[in-house]
Amino acid sequence: MKRDVHWPSISRRQVLQSLAAAGGCAILPARLLATGSWQPKSGDEAFLDDLERQGCLFFWEQASEKTGQVLDRARNDLKGGRDPRRMASIAATGFGLTALCIADKRGYLPHAQIVERVRTTLDWHLNKFPEVHGFYYHFSDIESGERVKGVELSSIDTALLLCGILTVRAYFEDPKIKSLARQIYERADWPWMLNGGKTFSMGWHPDKGFLDARWEHFCELMMIYLLAIGSPTHPVSGEYWKNWTRPVIHYNGLTFISGDDPIFTHQYSHAWFDFRNKRDDYANYFDNSVTATRAHKAFCLSYPKWYNEEYWGVSASDYQGGYTAWGGPPPQGPLDGTVVPNASAGSLPFLPVDCLSVQRAMRDKWGKLAWGRYGFVDAFHPAANWYDSDVLGIDQGISVLMAENLRTGLVWNTFMRNAEATAAMQRAGFHPA
Repeated sequence: MKRDVHWPSISRRQVLQSLAAAGGCAILPARLLATGSWQPKSGDEAFLDDLERQGCLFFWEQASEKTGQVLDRARNDLKGGRDPRRMASIAATGFGLTALCIADKRGYLPHAQIVERVRTTLDWHLNKFPEVHGFYYHFSDIESGERVKGVELSSIDTALLLCGILTVRAYFEDPKIKSLARQIYERADWPWMLNGGKTFSMGWHPDKGFLDARWEHFCELMMIYLLAIGSPTHPVSGEYWKNWTRPVIHYNGLTFISGDDPIFTHQYSHAWFDFRNKRDDYANYFDNSVTATRAHKAFCLSYPKWYNEEYWGVSASDYQGGYTAWGGPPPQGPLDGTVVPNASAGSLPFLPVDCLSVQRAMRDKWGKLAWGRYGFVDAFHPAANWYDSDVLGIDQGISVLMAENLRTGLVWNTFMRNAEATAAMQRAGFHPA
């Protein structure tokens, strides 16, 4: 089938986890900033449409037509075609499947071509991609599916893939898509990934067995536990929701649950699961992410030689020295004044005015250097005259999904149509806030 698509000529990470243990406790709730109360000003919708359209273009062009896998990263100065690198990321593929729903809803691509790509992706991941107990290796060759040497069978990256798979199941009224997606989700053996413990292992190696590191304190882990609790075939009890700790951070008069981790940990589970107006015995996690974003902005602005109202935001990303997990509060990583656009883009539903303002300001000032075919580069540091050449799939993904959630709530509304998602939240003890 002909796959020439006429897009406008417009313009991964391996998470480094802090494993500090801390006791769980409740927090003082932040004032809920309902996404629905946001009123776009002139130019906001056009900017968000550019961000989403160009981000979705990444997930179309940098995916295999044979396997549906999405590259971990690609150059942002391409003129079309796929980057020659071959390392795909299952997390990027999960974001990519969700992005295809957005592309379909907004008419960025012909519906029939999107449906064909989704079917191909699901069929390959069910029937051809190597798996162990329904879990997948973090990185693989984009065409063959061969495991990248040394990488782990990843619980969190499998969860990110499954979130995308459940999104397309709910979005497309296509029997084949629904059947393939159901089989992939129901194959995941969640009790196996517990490895006899009370919290999930971060992964497994074929030659070494399970990793010692566990998902045991607040971070992006919520999706793992909810997917497992909601599983109709290999579930864990809702009591496991209580087994991870909820350490509290106090910063600049703000109190919120957080590990010593980058801001993306407050975004990823929220891209799909709708935590608005809900709480468990510990917190309203949407409010918590609002507060975490406020604290992160205040943290950045506490370095006035580097950051200001029109230039702030740091999350796990590339930098001049390679790839790192950095941010704050508290300070993490080799902070040097680099800005990471997905830090604010991933928090768009939490602080729409602040995050959209800095996004637009950065493109207005550095667009020719920092904005390319797929939108913002992964990171840049104007004072050092450094602009990353790459975009990363997961960073484009969180930006695109959260932009759409701000605008319409499409991903939340679609994903939560999965009965397993709503059942999981009920079994975990969520109730109206």
